[in-house]
Amino acid sequence: MKRARTLAFAMVLTAVSGTAKGADLTFNTQDFAPFSYRVNGLVSGPATEIISKVCARIATKCSFVLMPWKRAQHEVKLGKANGMFVIGWNKGRAKWVHFSPPILKTEYGFFLHKSNGLAFEDLKDVEGMTVSVYGPSNTSKSLQALQAKMKSMSLKPIKIDMRPDDEAGFKKLALRRVDAVFSNRDVGFALAAKLGVNAKVRYAGKTKELNYYIGFAAAHNDPKLLSRFNSAFEELDKAGAIREVLNKYNMLSADPKLIPPNFNKR
Repeated sequence: MKRARTLAFAMVLTAVSGTAKGADLTFNTQDFAPFSYRVNGLVSGPATEIISKVCARIATKCSFVLMPWKRAQHEVKLGKANGMFVIGWNKGRAKWVHFSPPILKTEYGFFLHKSNGLAFEDLKDVEGMTVSVYGPSNTSKSLQALQAKMKSMSLKPIKIDMRPDDEAGFKKLALRRVDAVFSNRDVGFALAAKLGVNAKVRYAGKTKELNYYIGFAAAHNDPKLLSRFNSAFEELDKAGAIREVLNKYNMLSADPKLIPPNFNKR
């Protein structure tokens, strides 16, 4: 029993070591606080802790590498890494990604300058605004869909200011150089704190809720291993271990109502 506990601890230690060398499963991620970030050289955050628990349960070594998001996805698609996190579901990804069960729930919405007291309720509230967004990304695709919807509703559409880094929009909003930022709510709060602009920006309301997942390249992973991974996650979830991790980070459990009807069916 003692040897088994020692082995399990060693696997978790390997999982959080931040190096892919010798790992059975390698996961790529980006600097995406509060979901994933680096602390003292180690990739940290709720998803890292959840994956580490799953890997320990299935007796598989896993490691994490933090890199620019475009490269992170490209390596997974080529099979140079097994998986990536955290990601939202979309039809394009579903063509090549095997999604884990949803690991947590978040939402997209608008951040405004503190001087703007608007409470966002519908698209009429943001007519004609210049809205900054990080992209290309799932977030920017969602904003582009809202822009198209506004046109179909004969509303004055928003003007999209797409930026290759997620800090730029919040810096511009704090200086009132854009009217709003469209962002993941949790990411927005983390960025505002990091940039020291908490007193200048505020969250005005959500456009939609969504689940986040771990994604694997379906063509480059053993289906049996992925099945074991997903089953182990579900077992931990039922036992309350996933909720325990999310509570530490003040995050919400995934919502089964938000799972796409063709989830993981290719």
